[in-house]
Amino acid sequence: MAVYRFRVTFEDYDDVTREIDVKSNQTFEDLHRAIHQSTGYNPEFSSSFYISNDQWTKGEEITYLPNQRRIDRGVSLMNKVKLLSFIDDPHQKFYYTFNFDRPFDFHVELMKIILDETPGTTYPSVVKSVGEAPKQFGNSFNPTVLPPTTEDFDFLNEMAFNPEDAEDFSEVTDTDELPEEKHAGGGDEEEEEDEFGNEFSDDEGFDDDERPSRGSSDDY
Repeated sequence: MAVYRFRVTFEDYDDVTREIDVKSNQTFEDLHRAIHQSTGYNPEFSSSFYISNDQWTKGEEITYLPNQRRIDRGVSLMNKVKLLSFIDDPHQKFYYTFNFDRPFDFHVELMKIILDETPGTTYPSVVKSVGEAPKQFGNSFNPTVLPPTTEDFDFLNEMAFNPEDAEDFSEVTDTDELPEEKHAGGGDEEEEEDEFGNEFSDDEGFDDDERPSRGSSDDY
């Protein structure tokens, strides 16, 4: 019996690859389960293989645990379809989506056809594994684990803003600036007082008739 060797890669994690040997008369469900034996995933989720071309365009679908829409469309079931029924090319490709609720997409490519089985080998067989598969549900968000709070949207908290710091800053600013302004203002007043007030500080000694007139042109 001929054996198909497939290379399986994640579409979004091309550094994670698996090579799997499957007998030609085994089914797509056997390949489906072998893939998740190699990734550590639970295979009991609705999934589909699609016959594909070199551009990974989806063609005819072969499904596992179909929903009602697929049943109504008469989509072929994995456990009913043997791999040899769809191997038309020595590098036949299948686009594979696992778990439609939280999907991972894979590229599955036939690498070579081995004419004879290896004695003592149980098929499907994972013959090569490179890279660690991402967690099965690592791409999902569970709001019960990290409940959103108003702090998540408060940029002041993100900047570690403390209102007391603003008060301290205001106090420092006031003490630094106010005396200088007061001093500057006080100096002007003293100069004006010296120039105009102290000049006539002895006016109390004059009677009203004797008091000099500031506006008189005779004083200049």
